[in-house]
Amino acid sequence: MKFVEEIVVEEFLPTFRSMLAEELRERGLTQREVAEALGISQSAVSKYAHGEVGRRGEFVEDDRVRELTERVGEGLATGEMSSVQALVETEVLIRRLEDGDLLATMHEEAMPELAAFDGDFDVHDPDSPIRTTEQVLSSVRRGLRTLTNASGFAGLIPNVGSNLVECLPDATTIEDVAAVPGRIVDVKGRATVPGDPEFGVSEHVAGVLLAARAAGGDARATLNVRYDPGIVESLDDAGHETIEFDSEAADPIAAALDGREPGETFVLYQTGGYGIEPITYVLAPDAPTAASIVRDVLLSRG
Repeated sequence: MKFVEEIVVEEFLPTFRSMLAEELRERGLTQREVAEALGISQSAVSKYAHGEVGRRGEFVEDDRVRELTERVGEGLATGEMSSVQALVETEVLIRRLEDGDLLATMHEEAMPELAAFDGDFDVHDPDSPIRTTEQVLSSVRRGLRTLTNASGFAGLIPNVGSNLVECLPDATTIEDVAAVPGRIVDVKGRATVPGDPEFGVSEHVAGVLLAARAAGGDARATLNVRYDPGIVESLDDAGHETIEFDSEAADPIAAALDGREPGETFVLYQTGGYGIEPITYVLAPDAPTAASIVRDVLLSRG
């Protein structure tokens, strides 16, 4: 794991300080004066002056870095710019370079996983797409831990397998839904998760969630388990609205939710059809909540 701040400290700052020290020396400042202006030791200035500190060519050749070096150098040399202003001006450029620019590119090279996120993003933005998607993936992982640590969950897995899915806030397609690739399966009485959650790997359970949201539901997560009347009854007794839908209807979820306001937590179920296994779907605001409902309600039945 490599932070963009590490690249700033390890790559940008040595290069920028070296360029600025050279600029100040060319403007007639002594080694001691340069050290005072930059807040570093004279020995560090000496290393910069003798080329003992490596420079990244990307920064040296960048017009914005060169312009800032000259502007700050002139300001510090003439006394027209304080050290505080020099710091602020440099921080402003660093933030620009981090926001889908040179530092962001270098960050992606150091962390290739970031390249999977299309478009520009600010790694510091609390509302950035990358943070939101990672939060959803983390939420699914927490829900999966709840299920795999719960004794007896394997007995609730239908023949087609279970899946735990959670979508992005504005999800419209299965690419916006994180799920288990290959589904959760029963292997000798143990719930087994074949891989780490990914986006776009569930069609069926993700499709149920998206259809429920399109029909007015606010849930962002769904977990499917096997169907039997006792399961539905237990969920209903626990206070979760249970709604049956016809799996063979043209638009089954929309028809079942027509005229209802199910909110964030409710249950959908279908009792099967020709070649269709009966299934129960627990819909909730997030994956850990869906998993907890199944654990606390269904696995606690006597």
